[in-house]
Amino acid sequence: MARRSQERGGSSESRASQEPPLDPEEQARALCLRLLTGTPRTRRQLADAMRKREIPEEVAEYVLERFQDVGLIDDQAFANAWVESRHRGRGLARRALAQELRHRGVEAELVSEAVGLLDPEQEEETARALVQRRLPGTRGLERDRRIRRLAGMLARKGYGEALALKVVRDALVQEQEESADSAEGLDPWE
Repeated sequence: MARRSQERGGSSESRASQEPPLDPEEQARALCLRLLTGTPRTRRQLADAMRKREIPEEVAEYVLERFQDVGLIDDQAFANAWVESRHRGRGLARRALAQELRHRGVEAELVSEAVGLLDPEQEEETARALVQRRLPGTRGLERDRRIRRLAGMLARKGYGEALALKVVRDALVQEQEESADSAEGLDPWE
């Protein structure tokens, strides 16, 4: 069997070894295109991937510049889309979003611009919606414990302490008023 394989051009291993390896620029281009196919990436994420593959720095920089020139890499668009998606989907506040973007290598100026797209009213409304979703799960706990649990959830999502406490206390007051209103509507003689 091995003999027939050799007669037809050799094994796949020997064929692969006969093909010339890709030059570093081709490797860099192929890697970037593969990574960008799945999800958008920042310039730094692509640079890190090329560094791990030991692509020479000057080649990596050339490929990154070229990709940026043709619009395949756009950190501002990445940051704006990230803020929109993560705020709507996960309810993250500006602080958490900024941290995630910095972690992905987006420049501070671009991060500020992207998180600036969220206005304070929108952020507060999102915090209120998050608390309303989690509020029923805290019923039966003492008030201080509910406040700590709900405010802690908001803090982990990047909301400031003052806003978190305000939103949580407002939600608890509203819940208390609603339960008092529904209790008044009950007729004990029915």
